[in-house]
Amino acid sequence: MIILFNLLGIALFYSWSTAQYDSAMQGFWPAIDSQVFLFFNGMLGDNLPFRYLVAFTNLRFFDTIGFLTMLGIFGWHYRKMDKAGRRWMLCMGAVMLLTAVIGKQFDLAWNVERPSPTKFFTELGVPVLRVSNLTGWPAKDWSGSSFPGDHGMCLLIFCFYMLRYFGWRTFMAGLAVVVLFSLPRVMSGAHWVSDIAVGAASVNLIVLSWMLLTPAADKLIDWLVQRYEKLFLKGETQNDQV
Repeated sequence: MIILFNLLGIALFYSWSTAQYDSAMQGFWPAIDSQVFLFFNGMLGDNLPFRYLVAFTNLRFFDTIGFLTMLGIFGWHYRKMDKAGRRWMLCMGAVMLLTAVIGKQFDLAWNVERPSPTKFFTELGVPVLRVSNLTGWPAKDWSGSSFPGDHGMCLLIFCFYMLRYFGWRTFMAGLAVVVLFSLPRVMSGAHWVSDIAVGAASVNLIVLSWMLLTPAADKLIDWLVQRYEKLFLKGETQNDQV
């Protein structure tokens, strides 16, 4: 199963890396990317409420709301734990962060420099709308390098850790967070659909399969728990014995 997920991740990335992004935008991924971008970009000009919704959800502080939402899901389980369970959850959170760092290495290894749709089409001479210009708000709608979508990659890591350790209900809550906080970047033109559907997904197919379908994450969490207890609880244990 792990090898299958790895091959799927590699095949997904390869299907995108061989595509030609030019003025014709022909092929599977270029066609999807361009059609989705142009659909939302047209709506920015035609629909005033949609324009300000996109602007609002692409302000920097909206990312903070996404983080707080994930923290709320995490905290909901945390508060139900005893002391030992809470230590375990903190260590699990640390392993999630480590997984994101590992995933980031793929970004550095691929070294893909792909401009966001707004920048790409502007450089082609195609007139596009930028929500920051339309509203005057400092919304994120432009990037010199949008692939592989680090924002979406981290959200997906959180989502699948929730599935692994807390089940389907928490996974569905996490999936809602992924959609809610990834889609605005696509609607504004700061990311292509394939930045998430290919970039973030292919990285996670490889990294998460090794972390969550093997004992790797469990062993790392257990190791961190043991280090924590050795460093911070040794004195408490000695006092209890006295």
